[in-house]
Amino acid sequence: MTFIFALSSNFHPFPTIDPATRTIREAVWMIWLAAILSGFFLFQSSISYAGQNLPCRINITSKDAVLVADPDGRILYEKNQAKKLVPASTIKILTALAALNHFGPSFRFRTEFYRDPFQNLKVKGYGDPLLTSEVLQGLADYLSTSVRFQDIILDNTYFFSHINIPGCGNSTNPYDAPVGALCANFNTVIFRRDGKGRIISLERQTPMIPFARDRIRSLGLERGRHTFLDNSRDAARYAGELLLHFLRKRGVKSRGIIRFGPVGHDDTLIYTYESIFTLETVVQKMLKSSSNFMANQILIALGASVYGSPGTLAKGVRAVTYYAKNKLKLQNIKIVEGSGISRQNRISALEMLIILKQFKPYRYLLKRNDNILYKTGSLKGIRTKVGYIGGYPRGPYYFVIFFNRRNSDMNAAINCVKKAIAH
Repeated sequence: MTFIFALSSNFHPFPTIDPATRTIREAVWMIWLAAILSGFFLFQSSISYAGQNLPCRINITSKDAVLVADPDGRILYEKNQAKKLVPASTIKILTALAALNHFGPSFRFRTEFYRDPFQNLKVKGYGDPLLTSEVLQGLADYLSTSVRFQDIILDNTYFFSHINIPGCGNSTNPYDAPVGALCANFNTVIFRRDGKGRIISLERQTPMIPFARDRIRSLGLERGRHTFLDNSRDAARYAGELLLHFLRKRGVKSRGIIRFGPVGHDDTLIYTYESIFTLETVVQKMLKSSSNFMANQILIALGASVYGSPGTLAKGVRAVTYYAKNKLKLQNIKIVEGSGISRQNRISALEMLIILKQFKPYRYLLKRNDNILYKTGSLKGIRTKVGYIGGYPRGPYYFVIFFNRRNSDMNAAINCVKKAIAH
């Protein structure tokens, strides 16, 4: 709506008449003009209110974004909805959505076992993020009754051997755990030291094998859960050492060594382990634990499936970006990895709303607090929270809260969002 007024010294809105009448009519004209302009600005203000102001006071700066939408996706309140911000771990929802779309919720990761012509046991990994001690024990139970072998040969070629995740450091914190085609226990170990300084596993199902103990000592770690591996080769080696330990406990006699090598045409497939967990369950565990390792395992496996092995970070990012652009019509998001650990990831609150709308059938995979299903994200100076608020006949409401600054109050923000919906 636009008003244009061309005023000049020769312009009079009324014809020439006596001065008294002119004064009265000009006054009436000015009142009329003021009323029109007042109505115009009130109209503009009401549009602004409907799209921006929450019915409570929270501090939303230029580095933040808040959006609330009704069950139909109609935006009720928003501030900075188009601003590109760091989503932190909330981007895991997009990674999960792309994988579920490609593989399907019933997909299961696999690990293959071969025998080569020299009676060596070959193990080929395909990125299973939930290959745990319990799973390896079960595999040892099966293999010990049917396989005799010399060496264990590990094939981790389904993923590229040197994958660096933007945002990951070289710490022993589990969120810096490396990815790989063949991994065990999220590439972490949890332990304590007894009164004599001996290293004791805190997981009954996970033995403290010499390979792990030596790494812990070399890193000078005292206790807790740590990643003690810094590349995919070491990760595969740890998985192989655990498997060999469990096989020997079940009476398998092998004096061979653990080494690396690809599966060849002359090798015979003797067993394919399909994960006891569906992708749906993997995603649920990834989202609830907010595992960066699991998120990027899924991302890279997706890239390898779509564009061929070896899986790389670039292929995974390309697969998720393609899904976002072609399925969700999100043309301008910036994704550099799948977990949210990188500050280079950029997405707007409006784009996150579109992701949440698509993820709605899977929202039960998220954490729950009362009637809120949600995913949070946290980096230094960044806090985010997105999800659904249920309990309404028409379905859940959507919310997106991005704080990209220090001293933000997420509790106040979520309470304000709840109040806005009930308003």
